[in-house]
Parts: sequence; C-alpha cells; structure tokens
Amino acid sequence: MLQTRRNSLGVKFEAQCRAFEKEPFPGLAVRKDRLKRLLALTEKHEVEICTAIDSDFTGRAAQETRLAELFVVRAGIKHAIRHLRGWMRERRVATSLPFLPGRNRLLPQPLGVIGIVSPWNYPFQLAIAPATAALAAGNRVLLKPSELTPNFSDLLARLVEEHFSSDEMSVVVGDAEVGKTFVSMPFDHLLFTGSTAVGRQVALAAAANLTPVTLELGGKSPAIFDASCDLDAAVASVAYGKLLNAGQTCIAPDYLMVPQGQGAAIAAKLAAAMARLYPRLGDNRDYTAIVSDRHHRRLSDMIAEARESGADVTEVNPANEKLGVSDRKMAPVLVRNAGESLRLMREEIFGPVLPIIEYGTVDEAIDHVNRGERPLAFYWFGKDGAIRQRMKRETVAGGVTVNDCMMHLVQERQPFGGVGESGMGAYHGEWGFRTFSKEKPIFVQSRLSAGVLLRPPYGRTFEWLFRLLNLIT
Repeated sequence: MLQTRRNSLGVKFEAQCRAFEKEPFPGLAVRKDRLKRLLALTEKHEVEICTAIDSDFTGRAAQETRLAELFVVRAGIKHAIRHLRGWMRERRVATSLPFLPGRNRLLPQPLGVIGIVSPWNYPFQLAIAPATAALAAGNRVLLKPSELTPNFSDLLARLVEEHFSSDEMSVVVGDAEVGKTFVSMPFDHLLFTGSTAVGRQVALAAAANLTPVTLELGGKSPAIFDASCDLDAAVASVAYGKLLNAGQTCIAPDYLMVPQGQGAAIAAKLAAAMARLYPRLGDNRDYTAIVSDRHHRRLSDMIAEARESGADVTEVNPANEKLGVSDRKMAPVLVRNAGESLRLMREEIFGPVLPIIEYGTVDEAIDHVNRGERPLAFYWFGKDGAIRQRMKRETVAGGVTVNDCMMHLVQERQPFGGVGESGMGAYHGEWGFRTFSKEKPIFVQSRLSAGVLLRPPYGRTFEWLFRLLNLIT
C-alpha cells in the first residue's frame, strides 16, 4: 500500500510538471477561475468539512471550524481575486542614470509545482490558505494533509478531485512515511506547517533538491500584561485565545507574564473568564477535544510533572466533570511558580495549559522573552506607549498583536510567518503571491544606448566615457 501511494505521488507530480511546462504563465482569467473554484469548494461543502473535522477531533464545534477555518479561507480567496490583476502586473523599476534610456521591469513569474504539507490542528485553513496563494501566483499544487485527521484528509482529497483536474491541484493522503517521500520531491517551492522538530527534517530533505522552503512552525508565544493594561479585557482575550481549539493553535499564548505579586489574583480572574466561556466541558459542544491519545498523554504528563515539582496547579473544571476517560476532553489548567526546567516551561504546550510567570521590571520581561527561542507570536497588553514601543522593538517574534490575541493572523494585507525557531518565509495576501512567484528582473535596452562605446578596442573614447560614468554615479 505504501509503495502504491509513493508511486501515485510520483505520477501526480510528473503530471503537474508536464502541465506547467505547457502553460508556464497562466493568464488572469485562468487564475481567477481556479480561485473561484476553490471558493466554491469552501462554500458548497461547509457542512461536510465541519462534520469531518468534528469526527477527527471527536468533538469540535462547527462554529469554531466555520469561524477559524472557513471564514478565514474565504476572506483570503476573495481578497486574492480582488487584487490579483495588480499583483500580476509587470512593474516599473527606476533605472540608474548611466543606463538610460534603457528601462527596468519586474515580472512576477510562477515557479511551477508547489508542495504544501498541512497540519492537523486547523486542517482546512492551513491547507487551503497557502494553496490560495500558490494558485493565485499561477502554480500547480500538491497537498499532503495530516494523517492525524484521516476523515478530513480523505474528504479534502475527494473535494479537490471534484473541483480541479489532478494536474492543477491534487491531494496525497498517507502516513508519516508518505510525508517523508513527499518532502523529498523536487518541488519548485515547499511550504510546511508543523512543529519545529519536524520542520528541521523538512528543511534537510528539501535542501537535497535545493528546494526553497517556507516553514510555518510554532514555539512558546508569550503574552505580557503591563501594569497599565485594562485587566478585565486582557484576561478575557487571553482566556479565549488560549482555549480556542483547546489551545491546539500555533499562535495561542503559550505562557503569560504578569507584574510581580499579581499572579494569584490574575489566575483567579482567568479561571472565572474560562468558566464563563465554558461552564461545562465534557458534554459542551463548544469545547474542543484533544486530537489524539498521544497528545492527551503528553499534556497530562506535563501537568503531572508540574504538580510533582511543587508548582501551583489549578484545574478549571466548573461542573467538576470527570474528563479524559471516555473522551479526550481536557480541562484548562493554570500553573504558577513552575520551575524553568519543567517540560511545560521548555516545550511548546499546544493545549489548554497556561503557565503564569511574574516579572519585576520591563527589562526582566524583555530579557525572559529574548532568552528563549524566537516565538511565532507575541502579545502585549497595556496603555503605556513608551513601554509598548520597547516591547515591539526589543523583542523578536513572527508577528505581534497589541491588546488582543491572534488578530495579526487574519490581516490579509500583512504577511504571516515565523522567525528563527518559529519558521522562515511568509504568506497571506500579496506576500503569499510573492512567496510562490519569482520576481524576475528585466532590463530593456534602448537603441540609443552608449554602451557600445565601452567595448574593445579600448582607447580615448572609452577613457572619456569611463570618467563621465564615475562622475554621474
């Protein structure tokens, strides 16, 4: 079976390569048609998509999928359709004086066949959003969704097959071994969304083919409450941002930093805010389950280690339900006074567990963030403009939202991507179009060019012109 899937992958890849050779620069109408078919896929099959994802998680609200996945994808596709003509336009670039009256131009050219490896946590959004950018840029697309969401992956393969020819866009399903074969293919660009550890392996595999990569990874994204913040609004924002998809979000706040002496009071406010969002957990359709037994055990082990170490662990279980026996639901957990050697302080948590760290000065908060690996997201809450400027300028992160959580992700006019350990490259909106294009520089020579006078045989004319060039540059 594995060999059959590998053979199928090779056949699909070659078919897309041949198709791109025949149509290396699809026109505006062709690209818009592909985007409109992609939009139709999201609109006509909403119920099926929500149902498949709910089944894979054994509990995820359709409203959450509609908002965090379908809405975000549709907004991106519509934005691309509206702006595609301008993105495709050959742009004028200024020409330096010595080369006038020649002209400089930049032509965004499709790369070819794009490989996209998408994760399980937002399986629709993180597959189709990059595909939107790749199709807008005039490329062919091969998608490898996660094996941890098999119902959705099979559905996506069927829906793509219904709306696209296989040499335009196609889906390859399979396990981690198929994934390894996939990232080893000589794509013209490869986008991977997932963990930093796997991202390193993907980068190594792509390097063998000199395949350029965009890596959307994760990391420990901090949220910081300044003393000047609107505390109630900040608490409500972090509670929602942390528990959306039960914390299984790459840009979820991984840990919270609060002013010295306020940890206990803020933890109590957070527990109350979480209880308002989810007054029940086990039979609450609004609260998402953990995606797999393995991930549930990993989170449970982190919490157990924190308890055993003497950290203050608070489980937010308003209805006092017994969870994790017949389901994979996990109650939100707040952890204070956790030692830095604990797993939940070193590893990306990716679940409904929130460490709370107290800090004394702004310098201490900045230093704590900068001692760690560079995060995908950074959240600061406060009204003090001077401190906000310091936080923005003196920390490094993939993206920042001030006085809220996760909002930078859904800005189609802004790039989204990581930095350092949290990834490389960016997409969304025009930045996605650029990622999957080669901005080809073109120089158009004029018949009036004096360049021929600089060719051999050299003599006085050359020396005179050369002195003139040095004077005007």
